[in-house]
Amino acid sequence: MAVAQNSLAVAEPPTFNVEHIRADFPMLRQQVNGKPLVYLDNAATSQKPHVVIDRISRYYSEEYATVRRSIHKLSEKATIAYEHTREVAARFLNAPATRQIIYTRGTTEAINLVARGYGAKFISAGDEVLVSATEHHANIVPWQMICAEKGATLRVIPVNDQGDLILEEYEKLLTDCTRMVCVGHVSNALGTIHPIKHMIELAHAKNIPFLVDGAQAAPHMKVDVQDLDCDFYAFSGHKAVGPTGIGILYGKADLLEKMNPFLGGGDMIESVTFEKTTYAPIPHKFEAGTPAIAEVIGLGTAIDYLTGIGLDRIQAYEHELLEYGTQVLSAIPQVKIIGTAAHKAAIISFILDGVHPHDIGHFLDQEGVAIRAGHHCAQPVMKRFGVPATARASFSFYNTREEIDELAKAILKTIEVFS
Repeated sequence: MAVAQNSLAVAEPPTFNVEHIRADFPMLRQQVNGKPLVYLDNAATSQKPHVVIDRISRYYSEEYATVRRSIHKLSEKATIAYEHTREVAARFLNAPATRQIIYTRGTTEAINLVARGYGAKFISAGDEVLVSATEHHANIVPWQMICAEKGATLRVIPVNDQGDLILEEYEKLLTDCTRMVCVGHVSNALGTIHPIKHMIELAHAKNIPFLVDGAQAAPHMKVDVQDLDCDFYAFSGHKAVGPTGIGILYGKADLLEKMNPFLGGGDMIESVTFEKTTYAPIPHKFEAGTPAIAEVIGLGTAIDYLTGIGLDRIQAYEHELLEYGTQVLSAIPQVKIIGTAAHKAAIISFILDGVHPHDIGHFLDQEGVAIRAGHHCAQPVMKRFGVPATARASFSFYNTREEIDELAKAILKTIEVFS
């Protein structure tokens, strides 16, 4: 019997058509200072596709109600959509169960939740917490605060001149006093992709829990929390083509169950009397108050959008942009790239001889090129590399080589003006 050809055909993934993708992002059609916008500030925040904008609008237009409280139809519908994002996020991270997915306002709140919920309970005087020299402030300050309260010490994993963590020093810092290791998956200031899986193995060999700050990684590469075996993983929605004010914290269930709630109030309780309160099971134990419902629903759509393109394809395309951008900027003698690790995400921090990064950022803006200039909320990294600030171009899957060419042209104009 003849077999129809179509029944044996294996579907090929669609070609990565960046122009088709760009059509999904209305902001990319904007002009700035009379010139087409070249948006290269994606490490700060990403632009939003139509589907996310439309989904949030539909919730407010047709479905608006609060969740998990009222029994009417609208509330039921909103609750289903709200909880659906938890399923989407669990698949996105390959989390074993949805109850291990906690909604937060972003990466910063997620790290604070762990610092308060776990650190305040299990860190004591004389203990140590490890962070890396490349962390941004959100993964430094919460641990400093806990250490100060408990009489513990914050220790720092050093970084070499290329921007790689010095793993030999990291191993030496893992001692019987270490109670937590907290490291970013990707440095927001340098772009370094840290060897997180190996670092987690080393920490777990000493039964030390490991938190991964995934703010710069989750939207740009496939993350598998079970493969990494991390204890906590946090990322923000707004850097993942989703809304602001929403983020995800993954945690191992046994640790989450041992932790104290971060905030007290409605929806995180099981029962309340004036004598005693008992708490709801995870994840709701950590979600007090009326949540950011529209943002949660929008984040679910954003994750679906990224997943539909494919994180492997996103990472591969962004790596092409990184290589091209590095080549183009390195050809300009006055440009010095800060952070030259072998494994990088699509982030290029740079300085120009004789031009302050703020002046670079301002001049590039006049040319329609949006980058970030400053210390990137990572002042210790700046100090390590002996600069007060850098200019940072960070690429996303909707950027193009032509936009990198526009960046280079604008940098050359800047050099001409300031020379």
